[in-house]
Amino acid sequence: MEVSVELAGSDLARDYQLAPDDGIIVRPTPVSLGDEVQVEYRGLLAQSGAEEVYLHFGFGRSDWTYVQDIPMEKSPDGTWTAVVQVEEAGRFNFCFRDNANNWDNNNGRNWSYEIHGDGEFH
Repeated sequence: MEVSVELAGSDLARDYQLAPDDGIIVRPTPVSLGDEVQVEYRGLLAQSGAEEVYLHFGFGRSDWTYVQDIPMEKSPDGTWTAVVQVEEAGRFNFCFRDNANNWDNNNGRNWSYEIHGDGEFH
């Protein structure tokens, strides 16, 4: 598990990787209602040379709501990045697909983060 903490001005920047070498970094963690969350992807699709990668995400505990696919941006080092505004309570759930409709869904488990907050986004 990779965890790094650094101070950036007065903000505390937090990186978290759920499993070693899964190629996924989410920041900040913990995820809170109202956060702008950055997801970095270096997983299977990136390693396989995907031309386009999409973050497929939704919110909720069991059923995903507000499901969306957003294109990720590729950096020169091969990392794909997307930013999501967390406007729903419950869990932030996501996986990835490429332009050839190949999926990386963490062996059917997806990735999921608890959303902290009062249940209302203001």
